[in-house]
Amino acid sequence: MREAALVYLDRSGGLQKFVQDCKKYSDSKQSYAVYRFIISINPSDIAELDATLGNYILHNPIQAAQIFQSVCFIAIKTLSLIEQLQTEAQISILLKPTHLPPLPSYVLSLAEFPFNYTSQRFYMSEGIAIAMGIVTKYTQGARFLCTEETCQFSKGFRYIRVHLPGATESATVRNDFVCGLCSSPLQEDMKFRVLGDKQIVEMIDAKVLNALKGYSNDKSHFRIQTFTVFLR
Repeated sequence: MREAALVYLDRSGGLQKFVQDCKKYSDSKQSYAVYRFIISINPSDIAELDATLGNYILHNPIQAAQIFQSVCFIAIKTLSLIEQLQTEAQISILLKPTHLPPLPSYVLSLAEFPFNYTSQRFYMSEGIAIAMGIVTKYTQGARFLCTEETCQFSKGFRYIRVHLPGATESATVRNDFVCGLCSSPLQEDMKFRVLGDKQIVEMIDAKVLNALKGYSNDKSHFRIQTFTVFLR
């Protein structure tokens, strides 16, 4: 699947954009713990190229991003695109699909049961935004070092934490992480923290419009509840 991912990036122009993004990082004087790349993907084109990879992207996007992460790391090292990059863990890949298959199973409606809470795949969801919060910062990535000076992990980029979709803030940054080698506490290197923008939107299913119009159907009772969307 790595080979198929590389072929797709080359054919779609994604590889050229990736090289340009790498140049921006390389030319920057700022130090980064995490290098974040957004890769646009067309599920239909990938499925035609490699059905296994296409299915993997649609139903296991977080794991599929790791495949592109490995491909991008090899490309950076082979072409010497970012000299500062040391480990593969420093690369954060966000897969951005151009569309999803027009099938009912890819539409997430919070007004219908049953819900699939366990799946982390891509869904389409439509609704009405009824409230929006202000734009705030969140931690996209951070570097941690072992506090034991004699430990080999007190330097370098062994402990990199990257925010994943669906994770809470504490999953990325906390003060109770310990070294896997010597069990000493880990301390964040603040100058390498990478921040991003976050906004919270309160939404409600579009079916609420029928209720506001006084529309009634065979159901004697129904309930519509808002849901929260995190935009990062």
